[in-house]
Amino acid sequence: MTVTYKDVKADLLDQIARGVMAPGTLMPNEMDLAEKYCCARATVNRAMRELAEEGIVERKRKAGTRVRKAPIRQARFAIPIVREEIEAQRAEYRYALIDRSVLDVPDWLLGRLALKAGQQVVRVVCMHWADGLPYQHEERWINPEVVPSVLKADFTKSGPNEWLLAEVPFSNAEISFSAVEATQDIADHMGCFAGNALFRTERTTWLREAAVTLVRLTYRRGHRMTTKY
Repeated sequence: MTVTYKDVKADLLDQIARGVMAPGTLMPNEMDLAEKYCCARATVNRAMRELAEEGIVERKRKAGTRVRKAPIRQARFAIPIVREEIEAQRAEYRYALIDRSVLDVPDWLLGRLALKAGQQVVRVVCMHWADGLPYQHEERWINPEVVPSVLKADFTKSGPNEWLLAEVPFSNAEISFSAVEATQDIADHMGCFAGNALFRTERTTWLREAAVTLVRLTYRRGHRMTTKY
């Protein structure tokens, strides 16, 4: 049976998804992969080229190919790590975990993450402060079928975003921006009144056809997001 570039690509994606080749891993060269899969080097080259175009791997001449820690698509719209964003403002960063739980996926999330009733998700709620003032409220759902290590992850000292970037790559994302009215719970954490308008971003990230995480980031009043392109 002839091995196609799709076969090679699918197997490499499977290894990346299962953590056999973790983010940052230097991948075998094309000649070694061609020997492993018993195919032409051109077949491997096309598979690797598509993985690079999809943001899964990063190819550098003479330096080889590595599994990306963050996909190239992310660079097209800068989504800073909140700790780095706050520290770049020369403010003191502080983090606290509010809640971490494993629960059956809620009905409203089934379609959003393409999950089935009865499947479980890990829900993480945390706060980020800048110079002692509320900066960002984070509510996140993580799919343990894609990231099984999340079931043992400890988010008491640092947030899930940085952990995810180091743990698993993602191939595409969907981002939305909106103004929302603060619920009483959000208001209590953000130091505002219930009903106040706050800026929110919502992002869903995927690895191939599987959802990795959905996160809602709610910012303090007056927050402004700037991007460069």
